[in-house]
Amino acid sequence: MSGYQPDILAKDLTVIFCGLNPGMTAETSGHSFSTPSNRFWTVLHLAGFTDVRLEPKCERRLLDYRCGITVVVRRATRRASEIPLQELREARPEFEDRMRRFAPRSLAFLGKRAYAAMMDVKDVHWGRQPEVFASLATWILPNPSGLNRSFTLGALVRAYSELRTDLES
Repeated sequence: MSGYQPDILAKDLTVIFCGLNPGMTAETSGHSFSTPSNRFWTVLHLAGFTDVRLEPKCERRLLDYRCGITVVVRRATRRASEIPLQELREARPEFEDRMRRFAPRSLAFLGKRAYAAMMDVKDVHWGRQPEVFASLATWILPNPSGLNRSFTLGALVRAYSELRTDLES
């Protein structure tokens, strides 16, 4: 990659939001969730994770809110579907080690695909998972990508707010 680092991580965060892999836009801009149609920053703000809507170029400020960002597969692609399931399975040991090393309170996968592949399960529901991943409370949240038209902004905010509420209890 061209200097782009998909990890915004520190020890003992409240939550790490985990994407499948970096998009080409992130690699080009040098910032995560930088596609104008991506709703990640808006959703985090509206769900109460941040008190202001952060811009992608200010992504490191997430750490001030005890939130982090990472990806399962480090290889950038135009579409997440370009990552084969086998590559996700093979990424699991390194990814689990990374999550254990940073030890957040919870891990939130953005979309079902990476979690389902790594856990070798077919039927995954949204929300908190009954199985932990890397000894962490694990959530599956809808991907905020503008390509994910299955979820309105309101539906995304409700899903992310449920995680935030759980973290506050």
